[in-house]
Amino acid sequence: MENVNKAIEKTGIKTIALAGGVSCNSYIRKEFLELEEQQINVYMPDLKLCTDNAAMIASAGYYNYIEGNRSTLDLNAIPNLKL
Repeated sequence: MENVNKAIEKTGIKTIALAGGVSCNSYIRKEFLELEEQQINVYMPDLKLCTDNAAMIASAGYYNYIEGNRSTLDLNAIPNLKL
């Protein structure tokens, strides 16, 4: 929150959107909502929409594993890889 407050001071922004898996964290949500006391508009998704895709990644890995696909430790992330 220290960095968020610095960014607000430096840029003068009045709107912040919180997204991704981190937006499910109740402490972070509370801290961001407190910014509304400073007239900062805060937007974040409903909790039911804040999920971590770890289960999906684990499932994809499992099915690749049982098909005999193995990767070495130099495997690089491909964010738009088709599953």
